[in-house]
Amino acid sequence: MAERKAVLFVCIHNSARSQMAEAFLQQAGGGRFEAASAGIEAGRLNPLAVETMQEIGIDISGNAVTNVFDLLRQGKKFDYVITVCDDASGERCPLFPGQAERLHWPCDDPAKLTGSHAEQLERIRQIREQLRQRVAWFVEERRKL
Repeated sequence: MAERKAVLFVCIHNSARSQMAEAFLQQAGGGRFEAASAGIEAGRLNPLAVETMQEIGIDISGNAVTNVFDLLRQGKKFDYVITVCDDASGERCPLFPGQAERLHWPCDDPAKLTGSHAEQLERIRQIREQLRQRVAWFVEERRKL
């Protein structure tokens, strides 16, 4: 089996988008990837993200919220760094140093959703599905390499 590729998903708080993307890669990667996620600010898991992932049988409720600077201090190296910040926060979305291939998948920030619980839930489902599709594309493209 080929060497597993390390993939880091990064957003502002590591509370929703990066957590969902990490879970999808762990599920879809077929053991070919080592997935991680991190943010630049302390956050907590977004309850809407937890709820929408549970709807499809993925439990992220016990995931730790990781700070990207902790990974830097630990000397972690990644083959791919994928930022999932929204376009408005793009300049704040951190770059992880090193030789990693960088990708940017802009996604709306679930922390900025407004409306009723049902309206917010519907919008985060759309974000979830957007990330699921991008992860599936990523896995398929790497299979071709």
